[in-house]
Amino acid sequence: MATGANLDIVSHSVDQTRRLGTHLGAIARPGDVILLEGEFGTGKTTFTQGIARGLGIDARYVNSPTFTLINEYRGTHHHLYHIDLYRLEGQEQVATLGLDDYFDGKGITVIEWPQEAAAWLPPERLVVRFAHLNDTKRTLRFYAHGDKYPELLDSFRKDAFGT
Repeated sequence: MATGANLDIVSHSVDQTRRLGTHLGAIARPGDVILLEGEFGTGKTTFTQGIARGLGIDARYVNSPTFTLINEYRGTHHHLYHIDLYRLEGQEQVATLGLDDYFDGKGITVIEWPQEAAAWLPPERLVVRFAHLNDTKRTLRFYAHGDKYPELLDSFRKDAFGT
C-alpha cells in the first residue's frame, strides 16, 4: 500500500475485489465521482457491485451497462449511477450523454472506460486502475485528485484495513 493520496492493493479473488468496493460504497457520498480503468476482466464491474452493496443496493442486479451505457440504482443510502463508455467512439458520442447531469451531487457516479470522456470529467475524482497479476490476482491502484479525495482514500484505508 502506498501512503498519501495514492493507494495500491492486491486483490486475491473476485470476492475480495467486491468487498473492497463495498468498503468504498459504505463511505462514498453524493457527488463522488469514481473512474475505473483497466483491461477486460480485471474487476471493474465486480468492484462496482461492491460499491452498490455498500450503498444498500442488491449487487445481484448490478451488471455492466455496456449496451445501455448508463444504469441508475436507488440505494437505501444514496443513488448509484453506473456508466460504461466502452462502446462510445469519439467525443461527439460522449457529448450527447449529458454526463454533467450525473455530477450534480445527487448520487455516486462510477464510470468504466472513462478515457473517451476526459473533457467532460470533473477535475476532482477518484481513479482506480485495475490490472491482471495472474488468473486470480489483480492490482487496484487508487489515485486521489482534488481536495476531498485524499480524505476519502484515507477513510477507505481505515475502513477496509483498520489502519
